[in-house]
Amino acid sequence: MLRFASFVLGLVLAVFPVANGQGIDDPQLLAQLQKLFPNAATFAPRAGNPPHFKAFGPAEAGKEPALLGLAYWTTELEPLERGFDGPIKMLVGMDTTGILMGVIVTDHREPYGYFSVDLPEVMAQFERKNVRDGFRVGQDIDAISRATITLESASRAVRNSSRRIARAYLVPPEQPKAAP
Repeated sequence: MLRFASFVLGLVLAVFPVANGQGIDDPQLLAQLQKLFPNAATFAPRAGNPPHFKAFGPAEAGKEPALLGLAYWTTELEPLERGFDGPIKMLVGMDTTGILMGVIVTDHREPYGYFSVDLPEVMAQFERKNVRDGFRVGQDIDAISRATITLESASRAVRNSSRRIARAYLVPPEQPKAAP
């Protein structure tokens, strides 16, 4: 019986690895998730509909670890949103209150250089934005010369995918009651 239990446990661990990131065995993806959630101790594998990763803080003795936020690929939630020359794959991190922790451009076919959307200062504009913000280029997102179509598409993809995740998984904030 003990041998069978050991076999089953080994099989489960082989299929669902849990060491250092709970099933995320891609070092590049793990590094990106840690960049979005630097205080996270573990990450759950991508799951759910819409699909997402969960970031957890360190567990206190005898307690479950706190959920820090969710990460998701914009291309899985907004697959038709495209830049000037194709899709822009971005990994977005959002805390449990609907505040974006960051955006990482992981793949796109747009021109590179000083007018590219994958520059750190361009994506840094999304940090600390609330899902309720407008995400409008020229208003709350700074425009980039020669990358308007791409940046507008990227802004819509981040906004729409973030709002979809928030509607699916986050608890809306309490609304103040109207005075009688």
